[in-house]
Amino acid sequence: MDVILLLANVVSNAAPLIFATLGETFTERAGVINLSLDGTILLSAMVGFVVAYSSHNLILAFACAGIVGALIAGIVAASSLFLGLSQVAVGFVLTLTCRDLAYFLGDAYTRLNGPQVNHLSIPGLANIPGIGPIFFDHNVLVYASYFLIGLSCLYFYRTKYGLVLRACGENPKAAYARGIKVKIVQLGYTLLGGFLVGLAGASFSLCFKPGWGRPQGAEGIGWIALAIVIFGGWDPFKVALGAYFFSLLQILSILFQNWCPSVPAQVFQVAPFPLMIFMLVILHFSRQKAYHLWQQGPVWVRFLIKFLHTTPPAALGSSYKEDG
Repeated sequence: MDVILLLANVVSNAAPLIFATLGETFTERAGVINLSLDGTILLSAMVGFVVAYSSHNLILAFACAGIVGALIAGIVAASSLFLGLSQVAVGFVLTLTCRDLAYFLGDAYTRLNGPQVNHLSIPGLANIPGIGPIFFDHNVLVYASYFLIGLSCLYFYRTKYGLVLRACGENPKAAYARGIKVKIVQLGYTLLGGFLVGLAGASFSLCFKPGWGRPQGAEGIGWIALAIVIFGGWDPFKVALGAYFFSLLQILSILFQNWCPSVPAQVFQVAPFPLMIFMLVILHFSRQKAYHLWQQGPVWVRFLIKFLHTTPPAALGSSYKEDG
């Protein structure tokens, strides 16, 4: 596989993960942890495929999958914000419940051929040597992921609404004192994040891993998405880089499997997951130790440490009780 084809595959395979990770970034920057991602992706993948198969309408299929994701996220947010339940516990139960529901309700649609998102090269841009095949010779979902990355970065750091979002996740008490309805803001961004996670699920079954079955091929992606949000320091741009990095690990695992046929295939299939966790350990070390060890080191080392430095939203996972 040449370098251009490798990078093109990395960009393409990362698209669903970008939807999921940026969705969770919106949710967590508002102060809510949604651990239901893995089950949500599977259930929305099933719903998206079933709706597309029944209606032959891809737009309706993606909309329904997004709504499913938003509803599940809404349960996490409402149970925490208004009932005081643990976000972690509710999310974990939901991810198991949604996974089993997806397999049970989608059993009748296993291994059926349904509609798929078509390939769509961008005329002119796709023919640019090098860059064209990598970025502009994919499908509309990949192009939407580019747009989502740019829009998220602008929204977070260049709009007053992004400032409100970050304030609710950092200091909800101060935000409430400024007249912000913290619970409504947190609920809204949790629904938005869930909607994007739902789109990620539909992307798998309608494009990147077409069809529905058990296993679907998206199992475990939700947990990796949660890890990538931490990997990216709750910053949309860094989170997107983390999604591309994980996609690269997946592509390399396939190549190594071809190069080393004597090694069991399961080793390479599982390898990207522990490698991603290992990177989180390295980041933890960099946050706790490396800055102090290398702050007098070369400029590039200090830049890398600063770039990888992560700080979670101060109020992440807590349920703020508004006075009165």
